[in-house]
Parts: sequence; structure tokens; C-alpha cells
Amino acid sequence: MMTRLMFAVGVAAMLAVPAAAQVQKKDMPGVRNYSRVDATVGCGGATDPAAIAGLKREGYVSVINLRLPTEEGANVDAERAAAQAAGMKYISLPFNVAAPDSKVVDAFLAAVADKSNQPVFVHCGSANRVGGMWMVKRVLQDKWAIDRATTEAEAIGLTSPDLKKFVASYIAAHQ
Repeated sequence: MMTRLMFAVGVAAMLAVPAAAQVQKKDMPGVRNYSRVDATVGCGGATDPAAIAGLKREGYVSVINLRLPTEEGANVDAERAAAQAAGMKYISLPFNVAAPDSKVVDAFLAAVADKSNQPVFVHCGSANRVGGMWMVKRVLQDKWAIDRATTEAEAIGLTSPDLKKFVASYIAAHQ
């Protein structure tokens, strides 16, 4: 009886923690807007290929890059080479906020669900796209409520009203 009560209190305490509280911002050299969400994922914006070795030292085994190769400052080839040199998996899933593609979201969900990719570092230019993709993951795979997932996504970096609309539409179509 006491064990069940202690378990119930523990679960209640975990549920009471705001989603944004789970997002831990910290300085990571070469990574814009870096945050650690939990033991399996880190998020960020623009990432210098030279920062990949540091991400490996943080324990990440794979990198998911949501940037378009044509974005200013995006160096997909150099980042891929840096990840391979560090012994990490590199997954490029270019996601265009101006013309969002549901197939990219599908591929993202499969990549983050694959345990062999964890812990994974996910990034884009600012962490806006990362926040949007992570929100979809939280609602559809982790069964979070929309409000809780939105709070966490915004703490990660989701700011675009257009991306929020796309994410809401994608979630509604897949629930």
C-alpha cells in the first residue's frame, strides 16, 4: 500500500513539472540556442561543424540536421564529414518552413523513435523547426497534451506562427 502511494505521489510530481522546466539551456561552443531536453535528445540552432566533436563528448550518437543545404551558413557536407569523423550517425532532413513537407516530419518521427539514434542532437538554424518537430513527436509518440507540448516546443525555440499552424494541422491529421 505504501509503495503504491509513493509511486502515485512520484507520478503526480512528475506531471506537475512544467514542460519548459525540462528544457535546460546551456552554453555549447559552436551551437546556437543549445538545450538539453532529456537523456535522449538535445536541440539547437545553427551548429558549426567544429562543434560536432563536442556533441560526441556530451554523449550524442547521432545528429539530425533540419537545415536546407541552400541556407546561408549551412554547411551540410562539412557537418556530415565532422559527424562521420566523430563516429556519429548523420541524418539530413531538410525542412522548409515556407513549404512544409509532411514526409519530412514522418522521417523525423521515425529517426527519433529509432533507439539506435539515441541520444540524438537535432538542429536547424535557430531551433524554431526543432521545436515544431519536437512538438509533433511529444503529442503523437509520447501522448502529451497539446498545451504541454507547445510550452516545451516554445522553450526549445518554436516561434513561427506559420510553423505552429502546420504542426497543429499535421497533429490533427495523424491523431
